[in-house]
Amino acid sequence: MSWFSLRVGLLRSTNRIITSYARRGFATINTMAGTRDPTTLSNYGAWRTRHTTANFNIDFENKRLKGSVVLQLESQTDKESKEIILDSRFVNVSSVNVNDTASKWELKPHSDPFGAPLHVQVPDGAAKGEIVHLAIELETTSKCTALQWLTPAQTSNKKHPYMFSQCQAINARSIFPCQDTPDVKSTISFKFTSTLPVVASGVAVGDHTATPGVEKVYEFEQKVPIPSYLFAVASGDIVAAPIGSRSKVVTGPNELKGCQWELERDMEKFLEIAESIVFPYKWGEYNVLVLPPSFPYGGMENPIYTFATPTIISGDRQNVDVIAHELAHSWSGNLVSNASWEHFWLNEGWTVYLERRIEAAVHGEPQFDFSSIIGWKALEDAVAHFGADHEYTKLIISHDNVDPEDVYSTVAYEKGFHFLYYLDRLVGRDNFNKFIPHYFTKWAGKSLDSFEFRDTFVDFFNNLGDEEVKQKVATIDWEGRFYTPGLPPKPEFDTTLAGQCYELAEKWKDASYVPNAKDIESFSSNQKIVFLEKLQQYEPLSSERAQLLGSAYDLLNTQNVELKFAYLQIALKANDSTSYQTTADLLGKVGRMKFVRPLFRSLSKVDRSLALETFAKNKDFYHPICRGMVEKDLGV
Repeated sequence: MSWFSLRVGLLRSTNRIITSYARRGFATINTMAGTRDPTTLSNYGAWRTRHTTANFNIDFENKRLKGSVVLQLESQTDKESKEIILDSRFVNVSSVNVNDTASKWELKPHSDPFGAPLHVQVPDGAAKGEIVHLAIELETTSKCTALQWLTPAQTSNKKHPYMFSQCQAINARSIFPCQDTPDVKSTISFKFTSTLPVVASGVAVGDHTATPGVEKVYEFEQKVPIPSYLFAVASGDIVAAPIGSRSKVVTGPNELKGCQWELERDMEKFLEIAESIVFPYKWGEYNVLVLPPSFPYGGMENPIYTFATPTIISGDRQNVDVIAHELAHSWSGNLVSNASWEHFWLNEGWTVYLERRIEAAVHGEPQFDFSSIIGWKALEDAVAHFGADHEYTKLIISHDNVDPEDVYSTVAYEKGFHFLYYLDRLVGRDNFNKFIPHYFTKWAGKSLDSFEFRDTFVDFFNNLGDEEVKQKVATIDWEGRFYTPGLPPKPEFDTTLAGQCYELAEKWKDASYVPNAKDIESFSSNQKIVFLEKLQQYEPLSSERAQLLGSAYDLLNTQNVELKFAYLQIALKANDSTSYQTTADLLGKVGRMKFVRPLFRSLSKVDRSLALETFAKNKDFYHPICRGMVEKDLGV
């Protein structure tokens, strides 16, 4: 980048920050305001949450959490702030006490997407460092975006209701008023009263023996400070089984044995490899909750209990690398967090990088690039969806007046990964290996932005004592990497594992090619996906050839949703009408947005009435986050 364009970029960056500060009424020099997160309305620069106590009754009949939270807030000023402002969205607040005394409070008018902030008066303020106890009595509402309530009919054994939370990115505020920003971390004490077993993002305290139908209090403690988006709870007819020396899987009784088999071979291995790359695991237990099929993500890295999609349980152990990803979040995201969602790549790019290092250690070095090839295709798709010049394809994405859900895509994951992979190659793997534990040690328990990452990286290698590496680091175009939209430079991938996939795809370019099941009998599940994704890059197949593809390779009967999804994308592009209802049927069984959103978009192009009918039929099955995104995708 030329000096002129660099200067323009720096000015653009500065103006963006000033605009962000000014929008919320703060001067840029006012560090007390804590305004580097544009998706919170809280005044967390004046007060910071140090501990959260949540005490809720899980009311399945009315689909509510009812109870209280107590926030221990530390004053960051000296008697200056006489008001606490918390994020809130669609929460019914009945009373607010400050230090056991009723306080004046007001929920300001609701404004999308950030909600209705709760303003609480602290008439005398507080000395800097003083702790104020803020107690709030409340209940959630039917508009809560963080909770999904399932009827017995929506669960596998049809016997009991089920509920679970999903607070990332800014949905914790719809459970209770809080400083809903990843720039604030607090320890948490949980108490949940339920007639069904409970798990939460803390270590279980006391006896958790459950009798379904009998009300019981379940307690948990999270002694490592975490941001609000990692507040998590689930309750339902769930049981547990060990999958490692410090891990267990929790799921429905009917699924327990299959889930245990799927995960027990690799769980401890993943942990040990991750620890060898970074440093020892800090959270005590690492458990996996396999949720009902409406869960909208592949996994959610809630501490102690990763919440996981049932689509990873495919009966062939081919999709368990999702757990390697969520485990890696124990360091990147949970222990070291992005300071705002504008810098989401710091969470996800690091996690994908660590995930691929774990995969390479388990499956061999070619797996690192093979997984990267799959990821590159996903990045190409995301950039094509938004447009190559779109703001949402940048590494740092402006979130002013933007819901992070609208920004969410593969970009943060894969473009973030490729930036780290570029740095890895630039300084050399041995040197980068030294940087990894330094970075996670320096920022453990804290949150940072991209510029603090840059400074940490540059400082480390300037002090490494290797002049050649120091000179290489000086060549990094940080501004260009952070703010250039579209695809990053594509590295030369090792195609050892992908070559066979490409060769088979090339054969399919000839319309006379006659397929045989033996074509793919030696392929792993991921190799089959790479083959199918390569086919997607060519001219669409005829509907007849698409049907032949499915029958020859038995892609319609597979229990592996990743494979079925990749095939249906080809069939829909081919206008194969026999695939339309199959797609609709799958959309009634899977709630993971990775599959749901692209399939609805593709189905809508070829049979919009069926797409709308399918959504109307299943919209109550989907998580509120997923339902809202599909509504936007379909324009309804």
